Amino acid sequence: IVGPAVFVPIAEASGLIVQLGSWVIRSACQQLAEWAANPDMAHLTMAVNVSARQFRQQDFVAETLATIKETGVRAERLKLELTETLLIENVEDTIEKMHQLKQVGIGFALDDFGTGYSSLSYLKLLPLDQLKIDRSFVRDVLVDPNDASIARSIVALAQALGLAIIAEGVETEAQRTFLADLGCECCQGYLFGRPMNVELLETMISGTQSA
Repeated sequence: IVGPAVFVPIAEASGLIVQLGSWVIRSACQQLAEWAANPDMAHLTMAVNVSARQFRQQDFVAETLATIKETGVRAERLKLELTETLLIENVEDTIEKMHQLKQVGIGFALDDFGTGYSSLSYLKLLPLDQLKIDRSFVRDVLVDPNDASIARSIVALAQALGLAIIAEGVETEAQRTFLADLGCECCQGYLFGRPMNVELLETMISGTQSA
C-alpha cells in the first residue's frame, strides 16, 4: 500500500492528478446521489480535496457543473477543499471560479491553513465556508505553547470572518476537549475513525442513527 504522502506528489508531478481529481469528484457526486435516497445517509456532505493544478484547469468549473448535473446530486452536499498554494498566483482567477461554483451551492474549505503563504487581504475576498487547522499544529497542541497559540489564533480569525472551523489530525479525547474549549467544535482524525470502505461507513452511521 502506497500512502498519500508518497502517491499524491507523484500524481502532481506527472500531471495525472488532473484526471484523478476529476474521477474523485465524479465518484463523490455519484455517492452523494445514492445516499440521497437513504434516510440514514441523506443528510451527509462530502469534502473533496482539489489540487491547485486541477483547479487551475480552464474547464474545471464547467466540468464540475456538468458532473453535478449528470449525477443529479444536490450541489450543497459537496464541499471542495483548496490549499493555500492557490493563493500564491492567479488569485483573481481562483476567486472568480469559486464564486461561479458557490452560486450553485458548492461549499469551500481552506485546507492546511497556516502552513503556506496565504495573504489575509486575499483571505477576506474568498467565498469560503470553513478554515481547517492543519494537523501539524494539532499534533502537539497540548504540549507546545506555540502550537496552542496558533490554533487559538486560527479559531479567533475564523470566528471574526464568520467561518466554520475544523481541526484535522485529532487522535485523542484530550486534543478534542482542548480544541472545543478554544471554540473549535468540529474535528476529524483517528479519534473518530480510520479510513474505511463505504459499506462499513454506512453500517456505522445507520447503527448510530438507530441508537
